[in-house]
Amino acid sequence: MSYQVLARKWRPRTFTELVGQDHVVRPLVHALDHGRLHHAFLFTGTRGVGKTTIARILAKSLNCERGVTSTPCGECTACREVDEGRFVDLIEVDAASRTKVDDTRELLDNVQYAPTRGRYKVYLIDEVHMLSGHSFNALLKTLEEPPPHVKFLLATTDPQKLPVTVLSRCLQFSLKRLSPEQIETQLRKILDVERVEYDGSSLALLAQAADGSMRDGLSLLDQAIAYGGGVLRDADVRAMLGTINQDCVERLIAALANGDAAGTLAVVEEVTEHQSDYGALLDELMRTLHRIALAQADDALAQGPERERVLAHAQRLVPEDTQLFYQIALMGRRDMFSAPDPRTALEMTLLRMLVFRPAAVGETRPAPLPGAKPSKTSSRGAAPVVVPAAPSAASLSESSWSAVVAQLKLGGLVRELANNSVIEEAADDGLKLVLNAAHASLLNRERETALREALEQHFGRALRIAIRVGEAAGETPAQERRRQQDQRQQAAVAAIEQDPNVEALKQAFGARVNPASIRPK
Repeated sequence: MSYQVLARKWRPRTFTELVGQDHVVRPLVHALDHGRLHHAFLFTGTRGVGKTTIARILAKSLNCERGVTSTPCGECTACREVDEGRFVDLIEVDAASRTKVDDTRELLDNVQYAPTRGRYKVYLIDEVHMLSGHSFNALLKTLEEPPPHVKFLLATTDPQKLPVTVLSRCLQFSLKRLSPEQIETQLRKILDVERVEYDGSSLALLAQAADGSMRDGLSLLDQAIAYGGGVLRDADVRAMLGTINQDCVERLIAALANGDAAGTLAVVEEVTEHQSDYGALLDELMRTLHRIALAQADDALAQGPERERVLAHAQRLVPEDTQLFYQIALMGRRDMFSAPDPRTALEMTLLRMLVFRPAAVGETRPAPLPGAKPSKTSSRGAAPVVVPAAPSAASLSESSWSAVVAQLKLGGLVRELANNSVIEEAADDGLKLVLNAAHASLLNRERETALREALEQHFGRALRIAIRVGEAAGETPAQERRRQQDQRQQAAVAAIEQDPNVEALKQAFGARVNPASIRPK
């Protein structure tokens, strides 16, 4: 007997066997059980999530010899023939290969005739968005008023290409991409039944590579079983998928956390020796940084077989570094195709992570003398980086606050928050500001954080910022700017009034000066 691939062997035969599409199954089950059936259904979603499978189960539910039901028996002639793909009253059409209007008209010519064997004649049109405009026009009338014995089941991966006239005539169900956890659970269930030996990490890799598609996950599982000689092992699956060994990623993160440029580049050299994909290393690095960021937000969010190692990295890295590394990796991945070669792009991306890493509180990073060896890393573990000298925050006053705000790269409401505040207290490690009560609505956590980050970048170190709403004891930058503008306006008006030419015009023609029209230079 010939081998049947897992994607076909384990295709769901009933609604209860479907994975991850409860929001679609529930209304279909209710409609079948209560006899409230629409004549046209549209199933949308990415490849391999169950569009055609649901349509076939629905066709079986409509034609089961035991009656219309949400739980077809699977044993009668109609159920077996639908499962085997040979039920005469289930007409499956691949719209990608039948795009012409003549093909559609030929298909619809037989709609008026009663079903040959079943209760309903079911037309399943896959990738319906591929039909031509004339084909859609030919379909519309029948789709709107089909005979009572006909049901249309349409499936597409690109619903945006469907005319609104078609969408309005169908009940639309959008199928979701499956999560890696849902795919992994199903793969585990299948392997247990198939009695295939496996380890947990190999299933996680396959579920991640499936990219939301159960069919892709089953195809990869078939391939992995063949690659491993009937056994699934992490190393074999990584080799098959071309993914990076997790140990490389672990060592890379440790080197970045320690500011170790040599150790960082050593990992790149190892990847080169194994002829691995440089882009894949950045992808794996970003996935791990994402898990670290979740763990830093809440320990409970750290899940999976690498939980302990992720938690260890979360303790070693400060959250700011995690976010910085991720952002630089993301930009490096995007720019990889523009670089002279992928290895150069990877090395420059990793070196940027080390160079752009901000200094810790109290950390000084003097410029090295020519020929001098690098200094030791700081208590934070960062590599020495040359940082320009910044003023001491404790020396700020009301007048210098205006100058600092003018230099900050702020925009929108964050700029207004700074312009309408004054310094109440300044210390080496932070500032206390008072926001003018008339502008209290400007204060929220997001804008306060944005102002703090801008100040930290300006001063080159971490700062604490506290802002309260009240009556400002001094002049805010906004008030100072208005006062200076008023002074310039008054000086300009006085200069015009005192101008001898203006005075002569007044005397000769009775002219007068409109102060509102005067603008200072």
